Amino acid sequence: MPPVIGVLALQGAFAAHAESLRRCGASTSEVRTPGDLAAVDALVMPGGESSTMSQLLESSGLFTAVAARISKGMAVLGTCAGMILLASEVLDGRSDQRSFSTLDISVRRNAFGRQIDSFEASIDTPEGPFHGVFIRAPRIERVGPGVDILGSLDGEPVLVRRGNVLAASFHPELAGDDRLHGYFVSVVSPGDVPDGHHRAGAGPAGAAVDTRERKREG
Repeated sequence: MPPVIGVLALQGAFAAHAESLRRCGASTSEVRTPGDLAAVDALVMPGGESSTMSQLLESSGLFTAVAARISKGMAVLGTCAGMILLASEVLDGRSDQRSFSTLDISVRRNAFGRQIDSFEASIDTPEGPFHGVFIRAPRIERVGPGVDILGSLDGEPVLVRRGNVLAASFHPELAGDDRLHGYFVSVVSPGDVPDGHHRAGAGPAGAAVDTRERKREG
């Protein structure tokens, strides 16, 4: 049986995530309530506006339910705003914004620029280049011990993992490349990766890395 991967459907491009996951062999389900969450094996948290998503998670009753599932080992992929919601430290977050503090990283919202500054670039990964779409993208300014860097842009981490929790600064659902979603499916179902999809290798784990002095060129 393929895993059922929920896609948080409160805001953002959740439909595009679901399409990529289905192409990778997973079943998908939109998650809007705690009851929806109870029926899935894993969760994708898409991009959007992180403070708004935090408020919607609270008002829907999902925040506590998602936190409980993550603490019990549920696999999660957070992209863009979803990454902010997983971070242990949001450097410029609003006072009423909550995060799940699942990944020991520090992030800064919109640090790659506003909507007008959106760009596309090649990301370095152990599996080779991956086309990254950056839209109001957050920047990872610190990576804590035990967090693996799986992808980087000009030396800066943009794709990280700890255990079965993955986070990306960019929008893989808009890349026209399903490898990252296929990798997530493999995390949910170890040893069961659909044909044509490749596992990404684990990045180097180690001591905390402060990336604030690294500047993107070009």
